[in-house]
Amino acid sequence: MPAKLLGIDVGTGGTRAVLIDGDGKVAASCTSDHVPFASPQTGWAEQDPHDWWRATCDAVKQVLAKSATPATDVAAVGFSGQMHGAVLLGAAGDVLRHSIIWCDQRSAAEADELTAQLGADKIIGWTCNPALPNFTLTKLLWVRKHEPHLFDRYRRLLLPKDYVRYRLSGEYGMDMADASGTLLLDVANRRWSNEIANASGIDPASLPPLFESPDVCARVSKMGAEATGLKEGTLLVAGAGDQAAGAVGLGIVRAGAVHATIGTSGVVFAATDRPALDPRGRLHTFCHAIPARWHVMGVTQAAGLSLRWFRDNFGTQATDGRDPYDRLSEEAAEAPPGCDGVLWAPYLMGERTPHLDPHARAALAGLAASHSRGHVVRAIMEGVAFSLRDSFSIFAEMNVPVTRVRLGGGGARSWLWRQIQADVYGQPVQILEAEEGAAYGAALLAGVGAGMWSSVDDACEQAVHVAREIQPHKANAPIMNRQYEAYRRLYPALRAVRGN
Repeated sequence: MPAKLLGIDVGTGGTRAVLIDGDGKVAASCTSDHVPFASPQTGWAEQDPHDWWRATCDAVKQVLAKSATPATDVAAVGFSGQMHGAVLLGAAGDVLRHSIIWCDQRSAAEADELTAQLGADKIIGWTCNPALPNFTLTKLLWVRKHEPHLFDRYRRLLLPKDYVRYRLSGEYGMDMADASGTLLLDVANRRWSNEIANASGIDPASLPPLFESPDVCARVSKMGAEATGLKEGTLLVAGAGDQAAGAVGLGIVRAGAVHATIGTSGVVFAATDRPALDPRGRLHTFCHAIPARWHVMGVTQAAGLSLRWFRDNFGTQATDGRDPYDRLSEEAAEAPPGCDGVLWAPYLMGERTPHLDPHARAALAGLAASHSRGHVVRAIMEGVAFSLRDSFSIFAEMNVPVTRVRLGGGGARSWLWRQIQADVYGQPVQILEAEEGAAYGAALLAGVGAGMWSSVDDACEQAVHVAREIQPHKANAPIMNRQYEAYRRLYPALRAVRGN
C-alpha cells in the first residue's frame, strides 16, 4: 500500500514540495524558486501562473528523486498556496493575464466603490469581511474596468494553488478556506455568496466547485503524470490557503490555539468554533481547513519582506558562504531590547491589520548618530512583532481565547526573532519538531483524504510535536510595552504627514 504523502505549497517566492510518511515524519523537502514578482507600478504585484506550474513540476521531481520514492508509493497529494491571487481563465482554460497577487494594492478604488455601492455592513454580513484591495473580487473588478477586452474572455476564476491542481488534473475546484479570501464566499454558511456575486456583476458560473480541505477532488491526469513524475490516478486533495494549511501543520485546529507566522507577510491566526466577527473588519474571518470550524486572522503585509528589503538594499553580502540573514541577526543581537528608541513601521506594501490602509507607507524613526546597523535590524524585527501584537490586542477585544502560541515561518527559525516575539507578546511561544510550513499541513490534509488518519484533529495529534518553549524575559516586559505604545503612535503621525 502507498505509504507516502506529498504536500505542495505554491508560495510567493517559490513552490515547496514536502514528502512525509504515515507517521508524519518528513522524508524529503525541496523548493523551486519563482521568478520574483513584477511591480510595474507602486503597490502593484503580479506573477505568471505558468511559472508556478514550472516550479511545481521541478519541486515534485526533485523531492521524489531526493527521497528515492517511487511514484507508486505516493498515496495522495495535498495543496496549499498564497491566498487572494486572481487567476483568470478563458473558455479553454487558458490564462488570460498574469495573476494579480495577494499584496497588490491597485484595486483600492474598486474596494471603495464596492463599499459605497453596497455598504460595509451588507458586505460583512454576506462574507464576514470588508471589501479590501487584497481580496480577489476587487482584483476582478479592476480587470473589468481597466482591461475590458480581457474580462470579456473571462470564464473561470482560480486561486494560485488551484491553478496548479488544474494543470495536474484538468479539474476545477477550490476549498472553503482559500475561497474565504475571495470576498465571494458566504463564510458563515460555507457556500458561494450569490448575493455579492450578483451585486458586483460577477457571474456565479465562473466560480469553481467548492470542497472541504481534506476532500479528494481530483486525480493526477496522464499529462500531469508526465510533467511531474507522479503516478496517473494519484488522489488529489483540495487543500487550503497557506495560512489555514500552515495552521494544520502547526496543530492549530481547536479554539484557543494561535500561531504567529512571519513569512513574506506576517499572520496571527486563531482557530475558532464559530465565525467570530470583528465589527470594524480589522481581522479576517475565514473558514478553517477543518469542516465546521473557522478562524480569525490579522495580517501584516510586509513582515519578512521588511527584513528582506533591508538585506537587499542595505544589508551585508556574505563572502564566506554564510547566510546574510545570520550575519544581520548577529549584529541585531548586539543592540539592546527596544533598540535605544529606534522604531520601524513595516508598511512597505500598505497595511491590513489593523489599519485597512493600502496607502500606508513604511518609516524608520528615532535614529541618532550613535545607532548602528544592528539597531536598525533589531528595530525591524521588533516593529514586525509589534504589528503582529496588534492582532492579539483585537483578539482580546473580541474575547477570542489564546491558550498557547506557536511560531512558524522564517520568524520561527531565527533564535533572536523567536525571543523578540515572546517578549513582545508577553507569553511563552512554542517551536515544533518539524516546521515545514504550509506544505506540511497540505500533506497532513492529503493523509486525511487518503484515509491514513480519521480526521484533521487525529492527524495533528499523531504527527505534530512541540520541540521547545521559549519564555519571555520578564526584565524586557516594560521596555517592550513602552516601545509598543510608541509604535502605535507612528501610524497616525505617518498618515498626518501623508495628508489623508
